[in-house]
Amino acid sequence: MSALFSPFTLRSVILPNRIVISPMCQYSSEDGAANAWHMMHLGSLALSGASMLCIEATAVEADGRITPGDLGLYDDATEAALKPVLAAIRQHSKIAVAMQLGHAGRKASSNVPWRGGQLIPPSEGGWVPHAPSAVPHKEGEAPPLALDAAGLARVREAFVVAAKRAARLGIDALEIHGAHGYLLHQFLSPIANRRTDEYGGSLENRMRFPLEVFDAVRAVFPDDKPVGVRVSATDWVDGGWDLEQTIAFTRELQKRGVDWIDASSGGVSPLQKIKLEPGYQVPFAQAIKQATGVNTIAVGLITEVQQAEDIVVNGKADFVALARGMLYDTRWPWHAAAQLGASVNAPPQYWRSQPSTQKALFGDTTFGAR
Repeated sequence: MSALFSPFTLRSVILPNRIVISPMCQYSSEDGAANAWHMMHLGSLALSGASMLCIEATAVEADGRITPGDLGLYDDATEAALKPVLAAIRQHSKIAVAMQLGHAGRKASSNVPWRGGQLIPPSEGGWVPHAPSAVPHKEGEAPPLALDAAGLARVREAFVVAAKRAARLGIDALEIHGAHGYLLHQFLSPIANRRTDEYGGSLENRMRFPLEVFDAVRAVFPDDKPVGVRVSATDWVDGGWDLEQTIAFTRELQKRGVDWIDASSGGVSPLQKIKLEPGYQVPFAQAIKQATGVNTIAVGLITEVQQAEDIVVNGKADFVALARGMLYDTRWPWHAAAQLGASVNAPPQYWRSQPSTQKALFGDTTFGAR
């Protein structure tokens, strides 16, 4: 049996394989609300044969959006806009649907990537971002506002309300975004966190607010549904957040019942120096798993079928997650199953698409045609 296509259970969520579709920002929402693009985009990915689809980083408050086009789940309108998208997925796919909840912090109010991604000032339709400290992400940018006690309480409650909305929508799992230089990562990293109160300075203090957010979300999301955390395992900058601190953070999350760690990296500083190569982030997932025993998701330039199989076979991670590779080939899991002699869930409308040499790809799908 293929390890990549072996089942795995996360609380009440039974997954038929170890392939996850990473959350991928689309920057295509309208005032935070999903629209026809999300119906097409997520609908296509839901038919991929992966076991779990994670909806893009979803802002817990309007000021927490990375760009004005970010998806949100912070009011009745944004909640209602997701209902038909999820209903369509549920009607035609068995895929588990997760959602990544996040807050951009000092990286908020940015332009979309295809327009340069620069900070949009309030005079041009943007807003003033909030962050742990009044330290800009890039030299020359206006500094964000440092969150005070009331601001911390507001953001924490925003995560809670979004988690409740996600539960009402029937989302199967949540992933809290603590990576890529966004708000919770900013609290963790000494590069962005210059506070001198109980939320800054020592590792214990820098972990405090992200752990409070996890506790608050876990407390209101159904007990039988999993909650994971995406981390940046290193800032790729000397003196920044690193793997050793990530493992310490994971141990604290483990005490609180975290269901997985999604091990990415970078994003908190433009000074980062990353050596890109296939599977370059897999060692982070492996190290976290070996040190803590927590379920991990490996990400980062995983594109080849045997590469993904080997990651799971060798215990480097429990899951592999694909992002850009899945956009390029939305049937990647079908092709992986065919190569590894496994099968995937597929809608009956597509059963006749399988090659004659791969009759078992969709299981027993023999039927007549007029």
